[in-house]
Amino acid sequence: MTHAPELAIAFDVGTLEAALALDARLGPGPELAKVGLELFGAAGPAAVRSLAERGRRVFLDLKLHDIPHTVRGAAASVARLGADLLTVHATGGGAMVAAAVDGIREVGGSTRVVAVTVLTSLDPAAMPPGFARPFDLHAVAAALTDEAERAGALGVVCSAADLDGVRAKLGRSFFAVMPGIRPAGADAHDQKRVATIETAVRDGASLLVLGRAITAAPDPAAALRAAREERDRALAARA
Repeated sequence: MTHAPELAIAFDVGTLEAALALDARLGPGPELAKVGLELFGAAGPAAVRSLAERGRRVFLDLKLHDIPHTVRGAAASVARLGADLLTVHATGGGAMVAAAVDGIREVGGSTRVVAVTVLTSLDPAAMPPGFARPFDLHAVAAALTDEAERAGALGVVCSAADLDGVRAKLGRSFFAVMPGIRPAGADAHDQKRVATIETAVRDGASLLVLGRAITAAPDPAAALRAAREERDRALAARA
């Protein structure tokens, strides 16, 4: 992609109070708040509404994966909350992804759907039983990306380590949400296929998701400022 990538911060906390405290510690900024299963399970729709009331755009990372009828209704509910982005699993199939897009459109929502290809906690050796061996991760991610986009998704969530390979398989660019992003020198924690901010920007990521490297820092606002600066330096180098 040619535009500057945005940043999303993973609000992986267990209470609404902790989420609002994190938002206050981060300070104002254009970054999205990624609300995942932990926070949504604890606070539900109030997490989205409360952060939105504070001016945060919300990336609702629910990874929906069900029959199309159920996903259509769930996506419609998310659209009513005003979330900017919603994740679904690409492996649910094109009909399911299209149902999510349709559900949002039917209620007049502006939420955009992004489809998860292969989780960043997985590598070819860790794929569940039944997947072909050897596992061609790039070919699978490219096929899932193509199907999701044809079903109306804005783009996909995939590892930064896969971006070049997926683009090569597709022969074109696409909107890529990159989880598992770390500032230079940060711990990878439990994710296997991670990348630095510099690498993700160089490779053309559209939205970079940062988590514990920011939220667990002694000063999250300072860590976020440093991440912005690292992104901007990478953009300048790419230009």
